[in-house]
Amino acid sequence: MSDFKALVIEKNDGAQSISLKSLGDSDLMDGDVTVHVSHSTVNYKDGLAITGKAPVVRRFPMIPGIDLAGVVESSSHPDYKPGDSVVLNGWGLGETHFGGYSEKARVKGDWLVPLPQGLRADEAMAVGTAGYTAMLCVLALEAHGLEPSMGPAVVTGAAGGVGSIAVALLAKLGWQVIAVTGRTGEKDYLEGLGASEIIDRSELSGPGKPLGKERWIAGVDAVGSQTLANLLSMTRYGGAIAACGLAQGMDLPASVAPFILRGVSLLGIDSVMCPRRRRLVAWQRLARDLDRDKLDATRTDIKLADVPATAQAIIEGRVRGRMVVNIPG
Repeated sequence: MSDFKALVIEKNDGAQSISLKSLGDSDLMDGDVTVHVSHSTVNYKDGLAITGKAPVVRRFPMIPGIDLAGVVESSSHPDYKPGDSVVLNGWGLGETHFGGYSEKARVKGDWLVPLPQGLRADEAMAVGTAGYTAMLCVLALEAHGLEPSMGPAVVTGAAGGVGSIAVALLAKLGWQVIAVTGRTGEKDYLEGLGASEIIDRSELSGPGKPLGKERWIAGVDAVGSQTLANLLSMTRYGGAIAACGLAQGMDLPASVAPFILRGVSLLGIDSVMCPRRRRLVAWQRLARDLDRDKLDATRTDIKLADVPATAQAIIEGRVRGRMVVNIPG
């Protein structure tokens, strides 16, 4: 098809707007692979981009969407040919390069990852950047030498995208998972994913002690700020927290005490520019270790036209789990 539909963010006189438009192949950006996009997803970062709550979008007009899955339509890249199923996360997609909320995308082949065997495109987007980031966190904790026999793992923002997948992954791998959430009504949902204990986020979101009672050996944090500081203060000797988000804020009002008195480590997780080698490992592990029934329990399917409203809802904390965008649809 030469004409295709896409959501486009525009900015005029400082005001940002988004609408569904009809575009042609000549509107696509540079790249050596053209993908017929079948699915995308809505992450917290997408919510920030579409609502304009943070300067995620670096150029206008922009097709948002930091994830996509689909089938190669044409390619001059040696690793891909028409008909190949692929996944793309990050690399500036939806920020500086046209993203996944479009029936077509032209991208650099070096950004793509083959869709892992046994994983469908819609399942890959039920994982999305949020789930892929959760897997990067798990890999970092494992590389640090941590394992379930050492103690429990804590997950903040547990009912959100990263948190939901992190809970499911850690539980499947044998961890006792402590889920932190501001939505205590999601208790059944989180326990269904494998959480053995639920903590109200208010216990961790306010000022705490430089060193608290040791409660967990590992953690995945998508919140940052005071919550992360408290996680670190309660981490057991030799433990680590993998930090990948900033829902509460970018600051870290912490003490050095956990680092120098308990040997605690803070592991920074970046999903956008993560090297291809690590991406391939993460996606293979997701295909192997993520319980598909639990993945299905986290997802809600929406249409392309529903994305703007969903973006607003995710910023307001009204979205549970993962949102899969069916394109076209």
